[in-house]
Parts: sequence; C-alpha cells; structure tokens
Amino acid sequence: MTTHTAKKADQVIIFDTTLRDGEQSAGAGLTVGEKVRIAHQLGRLNVDVIEAGFAGSSPGDFEAVRRISHEVEGPVICSLARAVETDIEAAARALEGAAKPRIHTFISSSDVHLMHQMRRDRETIMNMAVDAVEKAKGYVDDVEFSPMDATRTAPEYLYAMLEAAIRAGATTVNVPDTVGYSNPAEFGELIKGVFDNVSNIDQAVVSVHCHNDLGLSVANSLAAIENGARQIEGCVNGLGERAGNAALEEVIMAVVTRPDHYGVQTGVNVREINATSRMISSIFGFPVQYNKAIVGQNAFRHSSGIHQDGYLKERTTFEIMSPEDVGWRGEALVLGKLSGRAGLRSRLRDLGYQLNDEELSDVFIAFKDLADNKREVTDADLEALMREQHRYADTNRRYKLGKVHVICGNDEMPSGNVSMTTPDEDDRSASAEGTGPVDAVCKAIDSIVDLDVELTEFSVSSVTEGIDALGEVTIRIEHNGSTYSGRGSDTDIVVASAKAYVNAINRALMISELEGEPLTATV
Repeated sequence: MTTHTAKKADQVIIFDTTLRDGEQSAGAGLTVGEKVRIAHQLGRLNVDVIEAGFAGSSPGDFEAVRRISHEVEGPVICSLARAVETDIEAAARALEGAAKPRIHTFISSSDVHLMHQMRRDRETIMNMAVDAVEKAKGYVDDVEFSPMDATRTAPEYLYAMLEAAIRAGATTVNVPDTVGYSNPAEFGELIKGVFDNVSNIDQAVVSVHCHNDLGLSVANSLAAIENGARQIEGCVNGLGERAGNAALEEVIMAVVTRPDHYGVQTGVNVREINATSRMISSIFGFPVQYNKAIVGQNAFRHSSGIHQDGYLKERTTFEIMSPEDVGWRGEALVLGKLSGRAGLRSRLRDLGYQLNDEELSDVFIAFKDLADNKREVTDADLEALMREQHRYADTNRRYKLGKVHVICGNDEMPSGNVSMTTPDEDDRSASAEGTGPVDAVCKAIDSIVDLDVELTEFSVSSVTEGIDALGEVTIRIEHNGSTYSGRGSDTDIVVASAKAYVNAINRALMISELEGEPLTATV
C-alpha cells in the first residue's frame, strides 16, 4: 500500500471534511444514508480525500465511515481520531474496507489549550502525539497528524511536534487555524517557517485547515499554497464549526482561474461543483447565500446596466469564469403537464439523476401532480422534486404524511387536519387548532407522533419565480438537546411546512436511534 501524497510538486490535494467538520455546523445532523449519498457526489467531484467522519465519536459516525469505505471508490477515505487509543482503534476498524484508508489523529498544542483544556504539560502532549501516530501507523500506511490550535502555538514547539510526528510515521502534517485567528501574511509566514525549521518536512505533505471566524479562511488557505502547502482542507459551501471552514469551491476556483499566480493545479472535476453545492445545501438544510462566490444564485447574474452592456459585447468584460465550468446550466428546459416519461428521464439525466424504471415511475407521479398545479416545471422545480423523493427514501420506515386540510381566515380560529402513516403502517389522523394554519398542522402532527420536540426555526423560500412558484420550507426542531432540520417543498406552503416538520421528526428519530451522545472535534 502506498501513501497518498501529491502526484507532482504543483498538484494541490483537496481534502473534503464536509462529512466531519461540516456536520459539526450548529443545527446540522445527517443520517448515515445522507452521508453516503454526499460521499458518492464528492467522489464525482473527484476530491482527493474524504474525511468521512469521526468513527470513535458515535455508532452513527462509525457506520458512516464503514459504509463509505466499502461503497465509495476513488478518493482516500479518512477518519478523524483523537490521540487516544480507543479512537484510533475505532477508526481502523471502520476503515477496514477502504482501498485507500487514512487515519487523521490530532491533539492540542497551544498553551491556552494545554492549560485550560488538556491540563497537561508540553512534554506529555508531545509524547501523546508521537504515540498516537505510531499507533495509527500500525493500522494504515497513510497517517495525518494535526496539532490543534497551531496558529496560537509557540512556533518552536510547533516545529518540534511536527518533526516528531513525521519521524513517528506521519505522511501528512496539518497546520490548522482552529479558531480562525490568523491572517494571510502571518499564516503564510508560519507555513514558510514550517518548511524552514522542520528538518524532515520533505518526507510529508504539508496541509492546512482554516476556520472562518474572521472571514479569512479562503485567503489564509491560498496564502498557505503560495508558501508551499500542498493539501487544503475545507468544506463545500464553507460549512463547519462556528463560522465554518474554508469554502473548497472558492479555493479550487481561485487556483483554476489564476494559474499564473498560484502555479498549481487540482484534479477536481469542477463541473460538479454546482451539483455538489446544491445537494449539500439541500441535505444539510442550510441555504446558500445569494451572493456567495462560485455557487450563489447571483454569482453569474448581471444587474447593472453598465455590466449588462459590457457582458453582451464581450463576456469576459465582467466574467472571470464561465458559469458552465462550475456546472451552471444555460436556459432551463421547461417541462409541463403534457410531457412524458422520456422527456422527464432525459432532463433528470442532464441534471445528474440516474433513475431505474421503478424510481422513474415514482418520480413521474409526483411530477404530474406538480405539473397540474404549475404551468411550467423548471430545472429548479425538478431538483426540489428529487430532493423530496430522497427525503422519503431516507425515511421510508418512519412517519409518512398523507392528506393535509386547513381552515383559516381573519374571522375564525385556524384549524388543521392531518392524516399520516405510522412506522407500524397504521393510518392515523388528528385535528388541532393553532395561532395560524402552520401551527395548527404542526400541533396535529404532534398528537400523532407523540414526540417531545420544540420547533426552533421556520423559514420559507421560493424555488422559482411567479405566483405559482414551488415553495420550500426549512424547519429546525430540538429534541433531547439536539437540533434536527427538515425541508419540504410544495406549491401549497402549508403542505410544504407539514412535509418539512415530518421530515425533521423522522430525522430526529433515525439519528437518535442509532447514535449515543456524539463527540465532536474541531481541528
């Protein structure tokens, strides 16, 4: 087995931690099936490394790492592990099926962490780091080591720790800006210092993992590349702890767009960037801000008259990237109620969905229902429809929403009636009154499910434009101290709300059934 290092000096390894650090975003929580689906898409994106989870933190993360190791081909599959023997053993067991496994072990290194979190001295921490790398090396050839809070660590101690980790067998050493404290000039100097002061640094790939607390994670990552780092860690859409991690799509496209400056390349299939962003936004339930670079809804839209004039005369006057290069499509093919299965299958194939005949039949029924309520069904509608189908597929042994009926107005108390199928295949219905139609429907659902949850967030967005637009609702609920998100779409916003609420409840049931109290770790 060979270690996974850069193929050439000018190749940057893209290390995706959406399934580990990204899932630590407050309010996020993924089922094992959702993690596997995202991992397959990351494979199509052709990232080099997928950090599939933190196998020692919970049974759910262990199972996700195990399944991804068996099912996803191409990238290195990595599990995080504290510098603790049981964590490393769990990671090794979960990665047994991976063709290219990696264990990523970490320990705090800054004095503030050693004093207040670890409560150990530098020598003890150094020995723990070395022991962890040696332990991981006994299971896999490819070992990554991270000194947590590296940017607030005394440089001499950081250099010594990295040198010791490489001597113990680390093939990648990661320099994390764990709390987003650094700035590009300072961080670039730190990476340069690593190359100048770690005597065996030529035996390992230098990586960085930058957090975005000051909005500098992408800039710091690029400064690291300028100073020799050849692995960048981050998340799609900039997800992650607190303000998130470096947005991988921004780092990738900076490198692709400015080869003259950075002089490096990646092996990423950039045409899958937009599809990956949309899938992750949908599954996490975290909308992408409209003006987000690369993947935002407005990233390639021109509003100013001056900009429009220049763009129409020559695209490059106001566009430095082609939208098609990152997977944005031109004018959408519009389908309607007279469209057949062949047209639907063709368009879904163009959007990246490969369906068998049975799956197409299920989607076609939902498509016809939608087409009866809308004059035109656009690509955005189809993607929302497919997200809805995936939600039901992931929760097919849970509660299923049937009919929703509400009575409301400014002269009477809103009431809602809901029918549902329980996990035991029992059909039940309930009615309730509320402060509004959505509140009434949610209360009716509560009386059927009988689960102690609190609705903490409710938001509505339009998938497409127009009075007949498909509405998408995002709901977050809290259950036993954990937050779970659900999304639902429909031309009727009350029905969309009911779907989102049931989806969130199903996710809470599925995840809490499999998981104990999960550990989290930020590198």
